[in-house]
Amino acid sequence: MFLASAVLFVPLAKRFGLGSVLGYLIAGIIIGPFVLGLVGEEGQDIMHFAEFGVVMMLFLIGLELEPKLLWRLRKSIIGLGSLQVILTAIIFGGFFFFTGFVWQQALAIGMIFSLSSTAIVMQMLREKNLMKTVAGQSSFSVLLFQDIAVIPMLAVFPLLATLSIDTNTNGTHAASTFVDGQPGWAQTLIVIGSVASIIVVGRILLRPLLRIVAKTGIREVFTALALLIVAGIAALMTKVGLSPALGAFVAGVVLANSEYRHELESDIEPFKGLLLGLFFIAVGASIDFPLIASQPWVVVGWVFLLIIIKALVLLLLGRIFKLSAEQNFIFSFSLSQVGEFAFVLFSFALQEGILPQDTVNLMIAVVAISMGLTPLIMLLNERLILPRVCTEEIERRPDDVIDEKNPVIIAGFGHFGNTVGRFLRANNVQATYLDLDSDTVDVLRKMGFKVFYGDASRHELLQSAGASEAKIIIIAIEAPEKRLEMIETVKKHFPHLHMLVRASNRYDAYDQMNAGMLHVYRETLDTSLRMGVDALTMLGHRAYTAKRLARLFLKHDEKNLKKLAAIRNPEEYISEARKFIEEIELIIQTDRQDFASGPDGAWDAESLRQEAKSMDSLAS
Repeated sequence: MFLASAVLFVPLAKRFGLGSVLGYLIAGIIIGPFVLGLVGEEGQDIMHFAEFGVVMMLFLIGLELEPKLLWRLRKSIIGLGSLQVILTAIIFGGFFFFTGFVWQQALAIGMIFSLSSTAIVMQMLREKNLMKTVAGQSSFSVLLFQDIAVIPMLAVFPLLATLSIDTNTNGTHAASTFVDGQPGWAQTLIVIGSVASIIVVGRILLRPLLRIVAKTGIREVFTALALLIVAGIAALMTKVGLSPALGAFVAGVVLANSEYRHELESDIEPFKGLLLGLFFIAVGASIDFPLIASQPWVVVGWVFLLIIIKALVLLLLGRIFKLSAEQNFIFSFSLSQVGEFAFVLFSFALQEGILPQDTVNLMIAVVAISMGLTPLIMLLNERLILPRVCTEEIERRPDDVIDEKNPVIIAGFGHFGNTVGRFLRANNVQATYLDLDSDTVDVLRKMGFKVFYGDASRHELLQSAGASEAKIIIIAIEAPEKRLEMIETVKKHFPHLHMLVRASNRYDAYDQMNAGMLHVYRETLDTSLRMGVDALTMLGHRAYTAKRLARLFLKHDEKNLKKLAAIRNPEEYISEARKFIEEIELIIQTDRQDFASGPDGAWDAESLRQEAKSMDSLAS
């Protein structure tokens, strides 16, 4: 039932842009005891089993912590990440303490509420192409620090449980470990010794063992060893009273620079994904809807208070770390929920006797709802907040005054436009460079390029950039819709300009051709053909022959592109595209046969004339 619900609901959630984690949660809610009732008490058993997926996640996080990545993001990870966790934990901890919780419980809830959802946030940033932005990098850094911060939290919880048991007779400590009955200082020494032993064993024994097993060439044995490493360390950590996730994380860090890192990741990843999915389904099934229905305003109040406080803390930190207003809002609202580790930590807090069952039930419901609201919050940010923020920023920074006139204007000076501009400058062709990203403008000016800030789709800016006197405008802007907007502006106000337009792909090229463009440049076309030429050459074909066939392929592909751009019916498009693919293959094969029949496989003047006639007849 768990697997069937995952197969059904996760694709639906992905289809509607909700993400896989929410799909699992929804699946659990639907099959849980409070909706369809297809699963009951066995949901808790599944959750305990599936918690091993969290252990595997921590192992994989440890494997990904390369020193170079950590060093490059050290300022935002250590500074921004640590301040976010500490400030949020203090604010929530103080709030819960003054509302009647003992300080151990308040601190535990505060630490849990300081975390955000790595799974949801990373997926949203990737889907919206925001990972390379300042907001994306800052969010990644904070999430990375939060993932690391889970480890000391898991180590601190047993100490909080010990103190909580002394002051709270309702606590029920998990049983039977090596540290039972030991004083606090002895438990601390055991923790440090256990972690140190994992580091030493990982460096001295694990790598040679991985090397020996890898030499056997038996894939399933290597997979078995990978699972044994994680399961064995988890069992050891359980016996010394620590969270299994702590040991798995340390082992991952120890093996992060190992030559077997990627093989370990590929072997563990399927198990981790499936077990985590089952864990989230179990969480959804365990949400106490009668509790929510009995006090709906309490739950709603906690959810909105949580989101508002976290967003305000993040906005403050983003301003301190000099994020622009637009990037700061994206950064703050994307991290304003509580993450999936909260389910693990609340379960751990319940097991250790830190929090009572009714509090954990309420908090799990609050966490799940906050995660579910994240896509909606991001949508409201995009539709309502960012348009106003962007307008205010543009008003604060006016367009640069352009004091030069050149025969070429390049709109968009990112990676694509930058390459074109450097090539022209190397050939003593002067151009006027325009870009709307103020950070890019500042960096490029330091590199010696006189780039002007401004929105090139506005005809006033193009006028001041000398569009009336220029001969060519190269439209290399990143956003496809912005390129189409600029095409219309140039056609309307500067019809004499020759437009050379960047296209991201074939479908982008269709839109531009339908807008009347004659000179469309697909980003990947030339590179793909150049790679094909190199492949043919490596297979023994003559370099000249491979290049000539590439030019022939390009000629007919461009011709067919114009025909396909006019087709609107999907079925007709597929039929025509298939016909054109077969046609190009026939032309190439015929050409190769004609070439091979020439004297010694080489072209003479008569062969070239025959080739021209053949190509004309094939084209007609």
